[in-house]
Amino acid sequence: MRSFTLEVWGDLACFTRPEFKVERFSYPIITPSAARGIFDAIYLEFDPTTKTPRMYWQVERIEVMSPVRYIALMRNEVKEKASLRKVQEWMKDPSTFEPLYADATREETGQDTKGRTQRQTMALKDVRYRLTAHAVLYEEDYALRPKVEESFLRRARAGQCIYQPYLGCREFAAYFRLVEPGEVSAPVPYSERIGWMLYDVFDLSRPGRPLRPDRGERPRISLFEAEVVDGVLEVPPYGSDRVRKGEA
Repeated sequence: MRSFTLEVWGDLACFTRPEFKVERFSYPIITPSAARGIFDAIYLEFDPTTKTPRMYWQVERIEVMSPVRYIALMRNEVKEKASLRKVQEWMKDPSTFEPLYADATREETGQDTKGRTQRQTMALKDVRYRLTAHAVLYEEDYALRPKVEESFLRRARAGQCIYQPYLGCREFAAYFRLVEPGEVSAPVPYSERIGWMLYDVFDLSRPGRPLRPDRGERPRISLFEAEVVDGVLEVPPYGSDRVRKGEA
């Protein structure tokens, strides 16, 4: 089992704390689920028959390479989006098409405004992390593991990705590079007991099983007690007792 390390950075990031409800308030550092998403963006192996993942990336360590700095933003967020089912209905019968207005008023449409809403965001700025993870196969395969590891290594080294990774929100783009063996740089001298932190929003113990093509996998929230010591957050394995898992 081979571990890989990425250096990841971006201008803005927001890893929303769920206890703050409507307003967006970021954790001081990246969450394991957001870190996993960056590895997923570079390479993820799927079963060609069932179209479900054959693996997941287990994040081992998160290192903070830049000081934690917050920035207050006011962002426009849409209240609704077009679903796959609605689009398919419109394709079959264009007369059923109902537009979604960004800034409609009752007088213009004759109905309640759907549009957008403004929300306050406490985001992070000028972030830089060093993330270490390894591939966990749902069924260990001595032919598949070299394929996964060599494919990830090749793509990460070349800066290739399936889609642009992001830092919590899709508009906050993440940039990455592979950290080669022997590279040495110390994280920032930052320590904080964060407390309960989001570990992941899906059940990583099994391959995802889409409930419907337009809805995807049912969420299953997991949490763990996070503490950063000298710029390093050690992440327990998903199967560990330290990771508290909720119902699906």
